[in-house]
Amino acid sequence: MIRSIYSVLCDWKIDSSRKPILLRGARQTGKTFIVSEFGQREFEDYIVLNFERNPEYKDIFTSLDPKEIIERISLFLGKAPRNGQTLIFLDEIQECPKAIMALRYFYEEMPELHIIGAGSLLEFALSSENFRMPVGRIQYLYLYPLSFLEFLDAAGEKELRIHISELSNLEAIPISLHDKLIEYIRKYYIIGGMPAVVQEYFSTHDIQKCKKIQRSILDTYIDDFAKYARKSKHKYLQSVFDSIPRMVGQKFVYTQIDKLVKSRDLKEALELLETAGVVTRVRQTSGAGIPLSGSIHESYFKVIFLDVGLFHAISGIYNETIREKDLSAAFKGKVAEQFAGQEMIAYHSSFTRHSLFYWARKAMNSTAEVDYLLESNGKIIPIEIKSGHIGHMRSLHMFIDKYGSQLAVKISQAIYQKGDKVLSLPFYAIQGFMNSRSHYYHK
Repeated sequence: MIRSIYSVLCDWKIDSSRKPILLRGARQTGKTFIVSEFGQREFEDYIVLNFERNPEYKDIFTSLDPKEIIERISLFLGKAPRNGQTLIFLDEIQECPKAIMALRYFYEEMPELHIIGAGSLLEFALSSENFRMPVGRIQYLYLYPLSFLEFLDAAGEKELRIHISELSNLEAIPISLHDKLIEYIRKYYIIGGMPAVVQEYFSTHDIQKCKKIQRSILDTYIDDFAKYARKSKHKYLQSVFDSIPRMVGQKFVYTQIDKLVKSRDLKEALELLETAGVVTRVRQTSGAGIPLSGSIHESYFKVIFLDVGLFHAISGIYNETIREKDLSAAFKGKVAEQFAGQEMIAYHSSFTRHSLFYWARKAMNSTAEVDYLLESNGKIIPIEIKSGHIGHMRSLHMFIDKYGSQLAVKISQAIYQKGDKVLSLPFYAIQGFMNSRSHYYHK
């Protein structure tokens, strides 16, 4: 499977001002796989220290002196790292907080050496440590599940992926090709982008085996809660985690999780899950100006899950999506909203954790809501995920009229279509739009 982040790693390798990388992302999004591919292909030597599999490697970091650490690596593994020719991979680094701290000193004293650390649920593991992340001395990279276009690549559709990456190619796309892509969207809804599930599907095409892997991944997350969270917090994490599916696409209300639990305890659990990459909050904003984060309403937000396939697994709605003719309507539109949010996150920079926003207005006898707002070149683009005709989208047009939007977007399974101010995009065109959106302000 070809991941887009691979080219980012290649650029980092030759960057003279590079910092050690801390690769972040939820468990089983493919962190170990992508670093292993990178290390074996791009370096003469590749050294792996997995602190979960080999706890004895923690003894290498009793000192934070890079020279002493390199000497101990040589003694433990029988080979010495070489500047510019060796990649050192510190896997499951959350098990060894001192290894994270040591990254700072490698940056300051031995910058020629290539080092990548990767870990899941770092905040869970480090919450009981007297620990400070070496901010400014390391480079964060974020890895998410496979995007839809990466999924196409895994399906052997490289040329199709390249074709739809350019939005201009969709203006005259044959209906037969459009229908083929929509069927791939339906498959992606069910399979999702977790690498192990994708690999199983394209190896065996056995949906039942894919479901078992998805369930296993969810169980792994639950096991992690028990492993890393204090007992007092474990039950809150479990409750919030279980509630996410029914909350997607609607205002998140803590009392709907458990009326007997204090909101602050559930809020802390949700924040931990978000920091660990398991969920993403979609914050409500006034939409009045840039940045969108400047006018958010802290107590009003929605959530999306890590992965649309896992969303199906935890919700048990496989058959509903398979039977639904209009993918915009699956599970009352929640699946489409989950998919679109996940895609928008996937196509942003790997160097930052991307935030999502939406707009809502409540007035006497009148409510309006736009699913997502996107910042682009100092402008705000309202985005709706809905079926139906462009002219029937009351909330979207209300936002356009209120703020004088130059461009708005509707995402559905309908074919590409330009309106006066509303661009109608098929589900598979999100990356093409993200790549080309600035072009539409100059039409």
